[in-house]
Amino acid sequence: MTAHAKTELPQATGSCCSPSGSCHDGAGATDGAVTTVYEVTGMSCGHCEGAVSAELTELAGVTSVQAVAATGRVTVVSEGPLEEAAVRAAVDEAGYELVGRAQD
Repeated sequence: MTAHAKTELPQATGSCCSPSGSCHDGAGATDGAVTTVYEVTGMSCGHCEGAVSAELTELAGVTSVQAVAATGRVTVVSEGPLEEAAVRAAVDEAGYELVGRAQD
């Protein structure tokens, strides 16, 4: 049995999975990314979150969506500002109601 030198492997870059567990932390993001938080009524479970996320992900320029039923908030990261009418239509298509941008 021979001894092998320990070789450190380089860290993967551009991986889908980031240290935070998100599939979109920097992977494919543009420098001008815009993060907008919306309030949506009617979400009550994981299925609701998935339905809203799926519809919003289909909008051109959207790179990440995180919907949280418990707070009624949906965080959308996009390559640039989104038209509120398009966001409203996507949320409506999912079966929920967009209240508007969340107030902190």
